Amino acid sequence: MEINFGTKVTLKQAANLIASTPMNRYMLRGEPGIGKSSIMAALKEKFPTHGLAYIDVPNMDLGDIAMPVIDHETKTTRYYPNARFGFHTNKPMIVMLDEFTKGFPAVINMLHPLLEPHNPRLGDVPVHPESFIFMTGNLATDGVGDLMKAHTLNRIIPVEVSKPSFDEWAEWAMNNGIAPEILAFGKQYPQIFASYTDGAQKENPYIFNPTKPMQAYVSPRSLERASHIVNIRKTLDQDTLLAALKGAIGEAAARDFQAYLDFADQLPTWEATIQDPRHTPVPKSAGACAIVVFGAISKVEKDTITPFMQYLERFEPEWQAAFAINIAKSATKQKVAFSCKAFSDWVAKNEDLL
Repeated sequence: MEINFGTKVTLKQAANLIASTPMNRYMLRGEPGIGKSSIMAALKEKFPTHGLAYIDVPNMDLGDIAMPVIDHETKTTRYYPNARFGFHTNKPMIVMLDEFTKGFPAVINMLHPLLEPHNPRLGDVPVHPESFIFMTGNLATDGVGDLMKAHTLNRIIPVEVSKPSFDEWAEWAMNNGIAPEILAFGKQYPQIFASYTDGAQKENPYIFNPTKPMQAYVSPRSLERASHIVNIRKTLDQDTLLAALKGAIGEAAARDFQAYLDFADQLPTWEATIQDPRHTPVPKSAGACAIVVFGAISKVEKDTITPFMQYLERFEPEWQAAFAINIAKSATKQKVAFSCKAFSDWVAKNEDLL
């Protein structure tokens, strides 16, 4: 495991840093697909009245950013920014310059005035002083062309963002509709959240590694793509399912995960569990228990959580605790849990497990 001596921040810490010092321009660097773009949504949650300006820098040309407009009265030109960004609304903005370092030099020059701490502007339109402006990019060791000139570096604060652990990612995943089978797989295969920057992970077949040729690998972003495939897997034959998963998360993870899914489909149905929680078979393997626990978090409602708690009491304590901890993090299910007497009784009786 890589030890972090304060050299990296989590995605949540990065969002708090931006929110607390709006005058600074932070460049958030991290591996591909770890969720840097989610920081924009986190800031929007903190500041719901702010507008959003997502600028996908590598895919922009000068005309996509701003255009010269002739002022015939003064016989001059002005630069008017694209209306899609919302700078003309004169409201505070959350501005993300995504993959800033991969943009065309002329586009980067056009966006450079946004990096100024005082009176930032785009074209000739000033940005509201209460706006948050930040950039994202990859690590230099990722080998994807993230370079910056000295005059730009002097205007920004580079901050390295760590790859999320399973627990950090699971909190987001449960609130964003990720398939429970994906969550269970992540719980049982924590190595898919490891980083290539940890020397001990150089032989990890699942993750991004710039020293090895690969078309697909496991990342928080690719797990979300795989989740969509998992949700419709009943409509696919085995070859199609494997091919789709391989394209999303790489061959090593796809083959392990397909075997995991085959096992999941042999577990007792949700209906059987709820109808007869005292006698429905309880799985023995850790992988099967993980599937049941994370599947239940997405399925329980007010009328089913009590019988499920009766079923859960027959599991090992660690899986009971995993259910309680993770459902408490779910924005949509925590109310269901804490309004259930059986759940409250379990918490009171098992505080030592939490």
